[in-house]
Amino acid sequence: MSISLLASFIFLGLTLAAPIGPVNSARLDKGIKNGFWHAWIVGTGSMMADAIFMVLIYLGLVNFLDMPIIQIFLWLFGGFVLIYSGIEGMVRAKDIHLAFSRGRESLFKCFLTGFLMSISSPLSILFWLGIYGSVLAKTASNYGRTDLLIYSSMIFIGLALWDVFVAAITTGFRRFLNYHSLRMISILSGLSLFGFGLYFAYQGIKALF
Repeated sequence: MSISLLASFIFLGLTLAAPIGPVNSARLDKGIKNGFWHAWIVGTGSMMADAIFMVLIYLGLVNFLDMPIIQIFLWLFGGFVLIYSGIEGMVRAKDIHLAFSRGRESLFKCFLTGFLMSISSPLSILFWLGIYGSVLAKTASNYGRTDLLIYSSMIFIGLALWDVFVAAITTGFRRFLNYHSLRMISILSGLSLFGFGLYFAYQGIKALF
């Protein structure tokens, strides 16, 4: 178990969390209006929904991951989801909108906002099934099931680091937070997702043939 491999799973978690979608827009909006803790708690709510998806996928798929057809499907499906998400993130980078009105909301309401945004999204389960399922398949086939929880936790650490980062930039670095910088984050994240998607698709095609 190499440090570079662990770091790559943390980076994957960061990449999965970075696209400027509804949850990140809500994080930035709450942080700009209310400060660090409100932005952080929105992300925490979203992470709780992500954790539920990860556990459900882990429990439901782990017994089938040794089957070659399942691994091929997950690689190809994960590649499709990542490529699609990457392209969509880059295309929609110009359509970012944030509400800058000032206000004060309870932390529980912010937590609920993040949780419900993620848990109620029809794309969330497909997103995690494709990407996290692919990671499970790769880990199970290459390193054994004992390492699955370790690498899964690295992905979650990546999600948590992004949550802290977004909360920080909405408070300590507000003067740098503008539409141009948000577009750049979205484009770079989209490129990274697209790159992961090409790798996943390549692995699926290689396994297929």
